[in-house]
Order: sequence, then structure tokens, then C-alpha cells
Amino acid sequence: MSDNWYGTAAAVVTLTFDVDAETPILAQGAGYARHATTMSHQTYGPDVGLPRILAILDELDVPATFFVPGWVAERRPGLAKSIADRGHEVAHHSYSHRPPTSMTPEEERADFERGLAVFDAQGIEIAGHRAALWEASWQTAALVAEHGLLYDSSLMGDDRPYRVATESGDIVELPVHWSLDDWEQYAFLPAPHVGAVIESPAKVLELWRAELDGMRHYRCLFNLCVHPFLSGRPGRALALRRFVEYALECGDVRFARCREVAQAAAADRALPVRRPQPPAVDPEVYPD
Repeated sequence: MSDNWYGTAAAVVTLTFDVDAETPILAQGAGYARHATTMSHQTYGPDVGLPRILAILDELDVPATFFVPGWVAERRPGLAKSIADRGHEVAHHSYSHRPPTSMTPEEERADFERGLAVFDAQGIEIAGHRAALWEASWQTAALVAEHGLLYDSSLMGDDRPYRVATESGDIVELPVHWSLDDWEQYAFLPAPHVGAVIESPAKVLELWRAELDGMRHYRCLFNLCVHPFLSGRPGRALALRRFVEYALECGDVRFARCREVAQAAAADRALPVRRPQPPAVDPEVYPD
């Protein structure tokens, strides 16, 4: 067995799906619950996009990780189990999809623990976490460690796994980046403003293939973030399928659940250790 996080692969691909449903919109204001069209845009994710994506993963026989807000799992009691029963990983994605940077430390803790409680009640084992909108606070990593989770996937300090040291212990960070997020390619709503671009799936496929080629050259973690209400739409789903087929054809790429990558990274003694802390800021230079 290899003693490094990547084994013999030139790159490791983690296909991750943020099953946000209505939460990103409701986090902008409860009044959007009255917007029938907007809510239908979001429920398309779990109702239509998710089954389509799960079918593609079944057909190509690749594993994935699904980050689910507790609010979504709570209101759709069978959803998380249906994902786990297909052999995929379910991971923690807050309770309400409010970003930690918008909350007090006490509010972030309460939201974090409320989300975990939903999965505990449903018998879903959780190993990892992803902050809403990737907007982790300086206490997020410590919360992940304190609650016994193995990894976080919210930060951007590398393109390979690294260890984050906190006062509650070390965790593994599986870093992300905007270039590997379909939100930046497809998100559009008149209100609330969550994005204003609808790119061609062909362009997105080209982007992700180029990123994978670069990561194969540098032996990186290709941590793709996809939203079922966006990439579950027909042309985009086919582009996602073609990307997976391309990666499989490369012959030197390994697909894995985030939990598996984090377990291998935790055992890798060469993994760099980071101690995240806010930079010292001179208020005369950078006033609030």
C-alpha cells in the first residue's frame, strides 16, 4: 500500500456535488420562499438533476461525494440515505447554507451542530465538511476537528491536500478553487443576484479538461464542485459525463470519495502542515 495520498495516480479526481436545493436562495432572505419560479429553479436540483447525475455515476462506475445542507436532508428524509445506498459519500454542508463569515462564532457553532444532528438522527456517518459558499471563518477548521471529522473542503491554499493544525487537533484540507466550480459557469437568477452568466457546456468541458491535464502534470487533486440544479440540466449533464469519460480514458487518473483521499492524506507523513490565522492588519492602512 502506498504511503502517499495519491498512490500511483498522476492526479486524483474527487467529484463533489453540493445538493443545496432551496438553501442558497433562502439564505439571502426568507421572502424568496414566496417566489414560485425561483423555488422551482432550486428544487429542480434534488428532483431532476440529482437522479440524472446519480444515473451517470452508476453507468460510468465512479464514486462521488455529496455535500448536503442539514436543512435539505431534514426536509427530504430519504435523500441522504438514497445517495449513501448507491455507494457514495454524504458530507456536511452546514445546516442553513449561511456562510460562516456572515455569522457570529456562536451562530456558526449552532448551525454546524444542528446540521450534524440531522445526519446523526438519520444514521448517516459524516467524515467531512464544506462551508457554505466556501466562506470559512477562522474558527471553521477547529469546529471540524472538535467534532471528530476527518477533513474540510473549503479553503484554497494549495492544489493538493494539506494538514490544518487547530487547537482541537489536525484535520486534512481538500482544497477547492473557483475554476472547478460550475456555479461560476452556469449560475443565473434575476433575484437574488447569485450570478449572471450562462456559459456553453462545451466551453466548461474544455476548461475542466485543461485543468485536469495541468493537474496530471503536477500531480494534484482535481476537486470538482458541481450543483445538481445547475449541471443536472441536459446539455450540462452530458458535458459532465464527457469529462468523466475523458478522465477515465487518460489511464493515470484515479477517482475517489473525499473520505478516501483524506484518509490517505492523513497517513502521508510528507503532507504540509498549515496553521491558519488572520493576517495582522494596520487599521490606518486597511480601515474597516
